[in-house]
Amino acid sequence: MDTAPGSPDLKTQLIRVAETADKVAFAALFHHFAPRIRHYGLRHLGSEANAMELVQETMLLVWQKARLYHPDKGAPSTWIYTVMRNQCFDMLRRRRASKEELCAEDLWPMLEFRAQEECLSGGEDAVLTRQMAHHVGELPEPQQQVVRGIYLQELSQQELADRLGVPLGTIKSRLRLALQKLKEQVEQGHD
Repeated sequence: MDTAPGSPDLKTQLIRVAETADKVAFAALFHHFAPRIRHYGLRHLGSEANAMELVQETMLLVWQKARLYHPDKGAPSTWIYTVMRNQCFDMLRRRRASKEELCAEDLWPMLEFRAQEECLSGGEDAVLTRQMAHHVGELPEPQQQVVRGIYLQELSQQELADRLGVPLGTIKSRLRLALQKLKEQVEQGHD
């Protein structure tokens, strides 16, 4: 069974979200489906950040489009998993279209290779830190703020958006642009 004893079933919860925008019912749906969507996202999108974005985007669509669910056409889980798969495909399409497959992990192997080539004294970690600081310092200030906030201060994208007083989408755009520029800088330095 999909729910704990004594709690409303998933169908009832989804109908309550559709008809009355019931936040308690939505919270129960979120609690039930978020771990499953995250697991699917990890398998298909390859990173925790992308998996969590899939959870957020899927459940936002469930909230917004719950009225489109028709109980006579299938189980709530079937409908929600269809929303999830469609959202996952959209994310993959956007990545391919904008070449957004870049992430910070793509940069470190290149920097490590350069550090080994240069064999500078002071330790490999110091070389990596100096190189990355140099590359980050060449970014425009708004992109520097995002890179430092996310990777040095370890803030979430939402926390950084709140701190800087900008929309979450702006943080995501600045981070994507910054990582693209950093990758280009590292590749140019390596050639």
